Amino acid sequence: MSGTPGEHDATTDPVDTTETVEPTDIAEAADLAGFRPRVPAAEWDDWRWHMRKRINTVHKARQWIRLTSDEEKAVAGSAGKYRWSITPYYASLMDPDDPACPVRLQAVPAPGELTEFPGSDVDPVGDMYYRKTNRVVHKYPDRVIMLITEACPVYCRHCTRKFHTTDVSGTYFRDDEGGSFEEDLRYIADHPEIRDVLLTGGDPLSYQDGKLEEIVSGLRAIPSVEIIRIGSRFPVLLPQRITEGLCEMLARYHPVWLNTHFNHPKEITAESAAAVDRLLRHGIPVGNQTVLLHGINDDVTTMRTLMTELLHIRVRPYYLYHCDNVTGVSHFMTSVEKGWEIMEGLQGHITGFGVPQYVLTTRIGKIPIAQPYFTPSPDGLRLRLRNYRGEEMVVDAAAYPITEPDAP
Repeated sequence: MSGTPGEHDATTDPVDTTETVEPTDIAEAADLAGFRPRVPAAEWDDWRWHMRKRINTVHKARQWIRLTSDEEKAVAGSAGKYRWSITPYYASLMDPDDPACPVRLQAVPAPGELTEFPGSDVDPVGDMYYRKTNRVVHKYPDRVIMLITEACPVYCRHCTRKFHTTDVSGTYFRDDEGGSFEEDLRYIADHPEIRDVLLTGGDPLSYQDGKLEEIVSGLRAIPSVEIIRIGSRFPVLLPQRITEGLCEMLARYHPVWLNTHFNHPKEITAESAAAVDRLLRHGIPVGNQTVLLHGINDDVTTMRTLMTELLHIRVRPYYLYHCDNVTGVSHFMTSVEKGWEIMEGLQGHITGFGVPQYVLTTRIGKIPIAQPYFTPSPDGLRLRLRNYRGEEMVVDAAAYPITEPDAP
């Protein structure tokens, strides 16, 4: 296949690691922050421009935010260990003066990622354990994931696959990322029980449309593959990537679904809403997987606002992931009790299909860990039920049988 990305860059253009955004390159005016560059609309609307101009040095970052000494130390400490890059679009969502900004915390290196926590692991969900080919991970009976790239537009500091995407020395690939997809497609074709394939990585949409179409068309040519899913944060991190051309291409291979990853209401913008709208108008349903992150969305008000605003732009909340104890990510973890508190603040308080499933991802699969709203009596004759207000009632097995009747 052509168009293979270079080192963690899946566009055909190389990442700009030397050029800075100077007034000669942009309009003369600055934005309301007083120092950020204002970019001509033609460039701002071009996702390739954002990929070329990604922020990956302290000097570049200072054009968008006022870095704290801790952030600068974390950038220096992560050198040679973890990659970082931020699209200008995502940087524009950051509060330039607040290091606790929920967007900033997801993208700028922090001291916590350089501390190893007890029980942390580079692969707590078992991707490498279940890997069958260079890219195929077969963990569940009827579905697989294909890790098709290590590249991302922004290297999220909380990434579950941080070792694969962000760690300079790490990878989940057995062989080179640029190798043939033939073995991966053959494995899927040879296992007709596989009906659902999720393309992930890294971010699959880091590839140019032509390369992505080669992969998608190869999957669609396998009769047993019913559903193709794409896991992408581009609608959040760089919504300009969701072009009409991309959507038209994907629509040729339906059914295609896209799961994205909004973590905070601040990420829902006019641009991201327009990107979602383009996908939906081409028949591509959009679901959302949020990660519960300390200091970012670990309170009921934030999470409730996020879920209702997602519904407003027609994105269906899907999972609320408990943050994995990933090496370099553990500082984002909350307690499970905090997750229960948030789920209690969602259930019954907002539209039912806006309430995600709270899960812990483990080597044995995704485990639902929300508290139950019922308790069977020890004798099995009654159920004690509880609603979102904490009100309780008891129903008896005569009205609602709890166990299956004995066979005659």
